Amino acid sequence: MKAYFIRRFLLVPLTLLGVTVIVFALTRFMPGSPMERAMQRAAQAEDNSKSSGSENQGGLSDEQLEELEEEYGYDKSIPVAYMQWLGLIPRERYISKSDIMAREEDTIGASAISDPENETLVVLKGSGRQVKVNKERPEEAVFVDTGEMVADSKWTVRIDSPEERAKRWLRRNGGELSDAPVTPYRAVLYKKRFSGLLQGDLGRSSTFQDKVSDMILARVPIAVYFGLLSTIIIYSICIPLGIVKAIKHRTFLDNATSVMVFVGYSIPGFALGAILLVYLGARMGWFPLFGLMSPDAEELSFWGKVKDLGHHTVLPLSCYIVGGFAYTTMMMKNNLMDNLAADYVRTAVAKGVSFRRAVFKHAFRNSFIPIATSLGGLITIFVGGSMLVETVFDIQGFGLLQFQAIMNRDQSVIMGTLTIAAFLMIVGNILSDIIVAMIDPRIKFH
Repeated sequence: MKAYFIRRFLLVPLTLLGVTVIVFALTRFMPGSPMERAMQRAAQAEDNSKSSGSENQGGLSDEQLEELEEEYGYDKSIPVAYMQWLGLIPRERYISKSDIMAREEDTIGASAISDPENETLVVLKGSGRQVKVNKERPEEAVFVDTGEMVADSKWTVRIDSPEERAKRWLRRNGGELSDAPVTPYRAVLYKKRFSGLLQGDLGRSSTFQDKVSDMILARVPIAVYFGLLSTIIIYSICIPLGIVKAIKHRTFLDNATSVMVFVGYSIPGFALGAILLVYLGARMGWFPLFGLMSPDAEELSFWGKVKDLGHHTVLPLSCYIVGGFAYTTMMMKNNLMDNLAADYVRTAVAKGVSFRRAVFKHAFRNSFIPIATSLGGLITIFVGGSMLVETVFDIQGFGLLQFQAIMNRDQSVIMGTLTIAAFLMIVGNILSDIIVAMIDPRIKFH
């Protein structure tokens, strides 16, 4: 059995690799890249400024578009960009650029810049230091203040030719080579650094400009809060209720609870949330309409905050648990009824074992085994949350973050949330196998 679980855990990285490769490739081909959305926002800002009579221009320059390409890896091929996202290939960071302009007497009538004496000063991002770079001898670039060779530091120097810049412009804008603007040579200085998933860096959100890892960590506690509450309530109510329904089969209590359970199961959580918001929130004013805390919650005492949190939790928590009641209750009831009718329970009762002991000592344990197979999946509920319920109640949880990432085509957040969700689902399946093996000694994994 130990060898089986070792193999399962060894397959986790390979499974995640396959999932992330497919999704990463899809995100690169789907419309709405960070550059496209930035250009749309800039165009809207420009239209607004014109309509209001403002002189501010909202257009994005080629330099700004290139910065977006470099930040989100669109200047690289898909395999290279994916390896950089993983953190297996170093990325260019603190990129600093400066055009190498020829002297006026050397450029009159010239179609290209080729003066070997042309130099430029590049101001390094993050340090403010100046570097003198020669177009023909970039390896001899030096710091202006100290005369130290740049090659001896962590900075790297590259010269982009007009042809390379034209190809990059064509890849971004399309068209023919003759349509590309004539540009000079450009000196580019940067630092190489491993910055990806393996280093704990999931990139930055193209919508909010925040670190994806920070955005996820800020929302996980909310998902864990609702996940724990819903799990405790569902299992503490449904398992005893399933036992009672099995013992009181076809009685009024069994029939009435079945109707209630299946009515709740038939209503989607987000639809129930909308109904509760309209009637209990907006019309009657019994509960708040959105969020988890009141705007003035910081001014409340500790118990006041607890009460306020509980007041905000009632409606969304009801939507979280309404769907899980029917599945757990009916599975517990049906499994227990099957075991109560089994020969080993009849034999135990015939030998003088009390019915109560036969139920809880013999039948209950075997009846709980199928339910135990779903316990490992609870880890995904703890973090995944409910996308639709959080959207209805405007709760800033993990589910709402996923929804916003998809709607905004925020590829960095999509990749980050997908990776965590896929990892938790795989680990949850393994935990389910471990729990089943612990409960049922008949289970043997090879």
